[in-house]
Amino acid sequence: MNLYVRNNTFWFELENLTRLFFPNEKINVFREFESVETPYIYTELSDRLLVRVEIGVFCEEKTAPLRDSSESNELGTVKLLYQLLRDFSGVDQPWGLLTGVRPIKLLRHLRAEIGAEKAERRFLEDYFVSPEKLRLASATEENERKVLALSRPESFSLYVGIPFCPSRCAYCSFVMASVERAKKLTQPYTDLLCEELKATAEIAADLGLRLETVYFGGGTPTTLSAEQLGQVLGTVNASFDMSSCREFTVEAGRPDTITREKLNSLKENKVSRISINPQTVSDEVLQAIGRKHTAQQFFDAFALARSCGFDNINTDLIAGLPRDTAEGFRQSLDAMLALDAECVTVHTLCMKRAATLTQDGKTLNREEAAAAREMTRYAEEALTAGGYIPYYLYRQTRMVGNLENVGWAKRGFESLYNVYVMDETHTILACGSGGVTKLKDPNSDYLSRVFNFKYPYEYIGRFDEILKRKSDIKRFYCGLHS
Repeated sequence: MNLYVRNNTFWFELENLTRLFFPNEKINVFREFESVETPYIYTELSDRLLVRVEIGVFCEEKTAPLRDSSESNELGTVKLLYQLLRDFSGVDQPWGLLTGVRPIKLLRHLRAEIGAEKAERRFLEDYFVSPEKLRLASATEENERKVLALSRPESFSLYVGIPFCPSRCAYCSFVMASVERAKKLTQPYTDLLCEELKATAEIAADLGLRLETVYFGGGTPTTLSAEQLGQVLGTVNASFDMSSCREFTVEAGRPDTITREKLNSLKENKVSRISINPQTVSDEVLQAIGRKHTAQQFFDAFALARSCGFDNINTDLIAGLPRDTAEGFRQSLDAMLALDAECVTVHTLCMKRAATLTQDGKTLNREEAAAAREMTRYAEEALTAGGYIPYYLYRQTRMVGNLENVGWAKRGFESLYNVYVMDETHTILACGSGGVTKLKDPNSDYLSRVFNFKYPYEYIGRFDEILKRKSDIKRFYCGLHS
């Protein structure tokens, strides 16, 4: 699809909006041009401040008509294009023209700026968000407030990345290494990670920062051995001031990596929250997405974690997986409710370009979108009835059905880290390969980022450079007080 943008600086928003309706096509954006080629979308903000949008897409002799608008701003172009694409395709997007990752943060800012009633009216009338998604967003924003209130100007969270997995899931695009292929890297990586953690802890202490939460992600942290886990977890506990830490989470996401020895190591090192993620309880679907475990292995791992004393367990499900059905998803969700998991995170399949599914030619279509919307609708109804509340929400591009990911929790079991990282509330100090430190000015929305190398072999081979980059943390905080 060719997107032509004239006299409008909102070209990025127009491109993302076009992608909602043409998710399987490459969007070519032209900001300087003399003529247009079919298929095309043409947008213009004229000198008379009239918005003009035209679509030239030929499908069974159907072509959208030219439309003009008197709205005198660039946002008017985005609104008009959405209306035109909606009418042309016959598809209503549940989040309207919103394409950003953080709709809850947007709603919070609008409520603070113009009041709750006007903010919600803007979501409905200007952004074309459906009433159902507005209700979900409103409830999530309200539930986040008590978590956000815990953060102080000097607060920070610690992220620790473990970039190893038993195998790559078909929908995954994260940088990770198969533990079978990279086993020789795990011990050198573990040793250096501990060195980075010690250096980071010294910086945090020198700056007088207050640790709120710790989160081990990946990858799958529990691909490490029990001894290696103990080494890294022990380093965190010994190096950082843990007296203010409210939550210590480790993703034990893959059931086939969980053993009693590893769970005991987590427990001994004060881990208070873990994730064990089935994604589905259908063995057929698990096989289709490249998960090397069965549904029964998930149930066994969950029971084992309970027997080891874990009373705050999250489980992930994904709506819209290949070969899954609305009934199959319903069975998966009902199974999580029967387990009485403290948190259930409902993701929607995201067709990331680097993922195996996408590389193999999987595309988005209307039938799968409708099924995914039915799945998430059931999840909202069943989880609400079961006493769970939505406490954080985010979105990604190329999601099936243009939906969302929602964290649901029993009251009092909300993951603080998830809220902080999505809201960009305070600084996140990241250690490990692929880690991105996000330094937050407590008096504004300004963020500065410090990147670690993505791949484990880079992390190991260029570790001295990673330690040098840590000086950026001190420079940032010194700059705030200069």
